[in-house]
Amino acid sequence: MSQNLKNGYLGSSKAPGDLDFSQQARELLRCSLCHSLLSSSPQMAAIPALLLLGSLFLCSHAETSTGIIDALKAAALQWEGPITCDDWDCNCTFTRQRSCCCAANEMYQLEDQTYGRVKGLWYDIMTLYHRVKALSESTKIAFKATMNSAIASVQPDLEVKCFGPFNINVPLPFSEVTLNDGFGYNPTLGIFTAPKSGIYVFSFTIYSYVGESERLYHKVILMRNGEQAVSVWENNREDGEDSASQIVILRLVQGDQVYLDLLSGRKICRHLEYNIFTGYMLYPDMEEAPFYAD
Repeated sequence: MSQNLKNGYLGSSKAPGDLDFSQQARELLRCSLCHSLLSSSPQMAAIPALLLLGSLFLCSHAETSTGIIDALKAAALQWEGPITCDDWDCNCTFTRQRSCCCAANEMYQLEDQTYGRVKGLWYDIMTLYHRVKALSESTKIAFKATMNSAIASVQPDLEVKCFGPFNINVPLPFSEVTLNDGFGYNPTLGIFTAPKSGIYVFSFTIYSYVGESERLYHKVILMRNGEQAVSVWENNREDGEDSASQIVILRLVQGDQVYLDLLSGRKICRHLEYNIFTGYMLYPDMEEAPFYAD
């Protein structure tokens, strides 16, 4: 063993094998007991002591024997002196190295700090989760509805069934609902009432068929709170069958109502189930979006 290697282990020129065994055992025992401070059983202190003893033999000229091991074990079990673990209060065989008991307090502090950081991160994750969940729930607003063909009646001047004409504007009754997330759509009235304030997208398709040489004559208006937003219309004798679609983006305040009006004196005929009314929230007003403070 070179002088530098000896110095690396001892901090002096004396090799581990040259130390008195009682000194080696005493120092190893002290380190072993420091390592086992949290153990409720004194017998547990013997385990790290034996491990340290093995490492000493590998780095020195000492020879192992059953007697030495038994003596060290017995000394560990009989230890009654005070045990301190402040920084550098551990005069182990390997002088001024950060051994088991020297680093114990710092390890406990690091453990507490790590636990605190993990706890803080978990709180942040759960806060974000609840914010995303609340925001997602508030934007799950969508509906899709179609008309029921059974509401059509035979027209005196036609051989086909139609809805209309009427003397006043009449909301189209889209009573067949296949989607109503958020329950904003009322199939009885045919009216959508905004559950939340935000930006909404509405679309509708109007279909009518009157046959050859008959007059297609209808106009359907998308109304917001009684005011016209967009419309589709048809007035010609060239097409006996036609359809038209419209899409619009509207900013609605909670409680605003949207519906489709059939203009007075107009009618839509045959296959009323082809008429579709849909809508959904694109995104909510951020001023009203749920917020959870960190």
